[in-house]
Amino acid sequence: MLPSAGDVSWSAEINGVNKRLNIENNAILLDVLRDQAGSLGTKRGCDMGTCGCCSVLVNGEPRLSCLTLAAEVDGAAITTVEGLADGHHLHPIQAMFAECGGSQCGFCTPGFLVVTSALLDENPNPSDKEIKCAIEGNLCRCTGYQQIVDSVRAASDILTKGLQLEDSTSPKSDPHPGFSGG
Repeated sequence: MLPSAGDVSWSAEINGVNKRLNIENNAILLDVLRDQAGSLGTKRGCDMGTCGCCSVLVNGEPRLSCLTLAAEVDGAAITTVEGLADGHHLHPIQAMFAECGGSQCGFCTPGFLVVTSALLDENPNPSDKEIKCAIEGNLCRCTGYQQIVDSVRAASDILTKGLQLEDSTSPKSDPHPGFSGG
């Protein structure tokens, strides 16, 4: 029988909120974020660092949370997909993934959103080659990637041209006006 891992005190700023948790000293960041911090947008995919579903930002840099020990990032600023939006206002990359079809089944989407938001923070006007390089560690089985590149390009246009996104919280017309629900 193996001895259990000891608990340690761990803290981080997760999506702008300071968190202090007791974690096992060998805990994987992915498990801490999902199971203890409640960041369920961070997805468990391959557990081997090959799919990118679990990507988060650690001090602004993309990291695979399935390969990162939580103890390695004690005291860091961590951003998950939930932290990209500003309240009810989506980050341009989130809005453009929805509008341009960059998200289909949605499982890989959080990892793509996190990685591409880091790209756009560093380079608001990347070339298609730079976009493809940034997303090369993320796998998608639905889109064929062109819609993802198109989504990043559209978000780049919003950021570099100062375009405004429609307020996603404003009232919308009923898409089914004659439907009574019965």
